[in-house]
Amino acid sequence: MQRKFRLTRSEDFKRVRRTGKSYAHPLVVLVVQACDACSHVKVGVAAGKSAGGAVQRNRAKRLLREAMRPHLNSLAAGLDLILIARPPLVTATLQETCAALENVLRRAKILPSDES
Repeated sequence: MQRKFRLTRSEDFKRVRRTGKSYAHPLVVLVVQACDACSHVKVGVAAGKSAGGAVQRNRAKRLLREAMRPHLNSLAAGLDLILIARPPLVTATLQETCAALENVLRRAKILPSDES
């Protein structure tokens, strides 16, 4: 994921977690907050220690980044998103991760309906 699409600062993570709206799925949690100063979508990816050791957490984050990549240019500008990996994501395939991500993006009403 390109740097311009990443949410990196801990203050931004805290702001989105505190004031954003969350959408849960068994594999992933999506937290969304509008950002007026942003010219494009910014995405932060997190995996807690409940997801497993460092290798499992990094795999879960790579899966989420790869599943999010095709949607970055089609999402509305001015959104901050956080994707939080849940423990079952560690054993999920890329296809299952993509389906879970599309599910929460549609429930949040930020994924265009013409996209599949």
